[in-house]
Amino acid sequence: MKVVILAGGFGTRISEESYLKPKPMIEIGDAPILWHIMKIFSFYGFHDFLICAGYKQQIIKEYFANYYLHKSDVTFDFAKGGNMIVHNNASEQWKVTIVDTGYHTMTGGRIKRIAKYVENETFFLTYGDGVADVNINKLLEYHNAHKKILTVTAVNPGQRFGVLGLDREGNVSRFHEKRSKDAELINGGFMVAEPQIFDYIDGDSTFLEKEPLERLVRDREVAGFRHDGFWQCMDTQRDKERLEMLWQDNQAPWKVWE
Repeated sequence: MKVVILAGGFGTRISEESYLKPKPMIEIGDAPILWHIMKIFSFYGFHDFLICAGYKQQIIKEYFANYYLHKSDVTFDFAKGGNMIVHNNASEQWKVTIVDTGYHTMTGGRIKRIAKYVENETFFLTYGDGVADVNINKLLEYHNAHKKILTVTAVNPGQRFGVLGLDREGNVSRFHEKRSKDAELINGGFMVAEPQIFDYIDGDSTFLEKEPLERLVRDREVAGFRHDGFWQCMDTQRDKERLEMLWQDNQAPWKVWE
């Protein structure tokens, strides 16, 4: 299964750093949060990634083009024409496809643009700025059991996002944009989608979180996988500092790969 990661937005609420790089490339520890997300999925055996890039997408491409330089010891032998020798090769089992999904394209439009790479297969879908200790295998089992077009991971951060409701069978029964009085479950990313989701998306200007998701809910085609463990998005500088503190203190719950 492919893992589709939305990584093309401007990250305006964390502009202290996103003016230099895409938000998914802002580092936690010594690696971009995008890398942390990929390590989560890879731990569960999913290594084929489709990255929906846009804003400053060349930085994402350059990172993976020079991955060994970031993660390994390297010798440059200038006496032999500048040959590069990689030591302690920190290789991953990853296949990474980076797709330029447009500079101003919205979340739904970015998903629509990678349809040809997904083809007629079930795929994972998540945002490039959120980490969690979600059990990916259990998420997939839940999706397969409910047989919906989309399964979202439902979390309760007590924050400021659009909210959703679950019925007793685990179906998403309602979805609406955030209101100040809400302290309910939200879509935390870490989704599983069937290719029929592309039929709900019109084009580049479509937000996944608006009409497509609302229509899917009306059609009873969204299941909610409740996750009561750790979840945190990196929406602001304060969020980034919290994640950095957890990482530096060796208390990062999303670090399931060790």
